Parts: sequence; C-alpha cells; structure tokens
Amino acid sequence: IDVRRWKRDGLLEPHQSFCWQWSRHGEVVASIRVRTETNRMLLTYRYRSGDEDWKDKTYPICLDWTACNLGGKRPWFRCPARACGRRVAILYLGGSIFACRHCYQLAYQSQRETGYDRMARRADKIRDKLGWEPGILNGRGWKPKGMHWNTFERLTAQHDAFIQVSLAGMAAKLNLLEDSLDDWI
Repeated sequence: IDVRRWKRDGLLEPHQSFCWQWSRHGEVVASIRVRTETNRMLLTYRYRSGDEDWKDKTYPICLDWTACNLGGKRPWFRCPARACGRRVAILYLGGSIFACRHCYQLAYQSQRETGYDRMARRADKIRDKLGWEPGILNGRGWKPKGMHWNTFERLTAQHDAFIQVSLAGMAAKLNLLEDSLDDWI
C-alpha cells in the first residue's frame, strides 16, 4: 500500500472508510477495508497461510506528517512491525501484517545485480537514448537526428566500454576466460 497514492486520491482525510483492492487480469485477488482517524488508520482484512483457515486481522497504522518547503504536508506510514516504526511511503504484505521492506528484507532489483548485469543495464539505457534496438548483443544503430556528434561519440564510447565489461564478466562467469575478472567488475 502506498501512502502517496492514498494522499493523491484524498483517502487520508480523517473519519472516512474505504475499500482498497488489487486485481490481476481483471480478477480481484485481494482487498482490505480501511478506516481513517486523525493520525492513524485501521486496516481490516482476512488472510491465511497455506491450507490453514482464514483469519481476520485488524490493527492500526500510525501516520506521520512532515512539512513541505513550499507548504502543505507529506504523509508517511509508521511501520507497524514490532520494534520498527520506520517512516516509510510503502508497506508490503508478506505474512500476516503489512510492514516495510526492511522488515521483510526486500531488496531492489539493482541490489541483486552482478557488476556485469549492471553494466549491461547501463549500456541498454544508452541504447534507449540513441534510439537503438535494446539488447547488448544487437548491433549499433545510427546517430539520432539532431544529436551533436560530440554527444553521440561520447555515448557510443561509454556504451562500448559498458558492453566490454559486461561481456567479460559473463565470460568469466561461464569460465570462458582463463583469468578471473572479479577485480575488474
């Protein structure tokens, strides 16, 4: 659940109730009931683990507000997990309660990448800027119309360097090189 979305939709005003649901392929897969109070909200939903019976769960999530430089206030959830209380914008349902990504030990995709995967992603980002077909094994394209030659040459040099490191890392991973490139990556 994202407090920023709820704020944008006007759902954080005190003393109101609403239902929030998630769907996949047009079918509702989960829903929660939310009742807002002055500086907190009560979540109500049902869950189950494995083949166990459904259990009802109701608990509060505190809201924290910070002042913005140009006026207004920004909302935050306080993580309801035991001994956490972090101020976060998004809470995830991983067990029986909504909690922050730190409590559930969730990582961003980029945190799980190897060095050579990161280089391939950066090369693909440059390919996108240049309007080239994605994928580091695809050939080069042409200079985009209106782009300065210096910019084009700088981007293609960076692109080629990223591809070199990425392919060398993949080759080392597959034991295609005699020397390990771990120091390079």
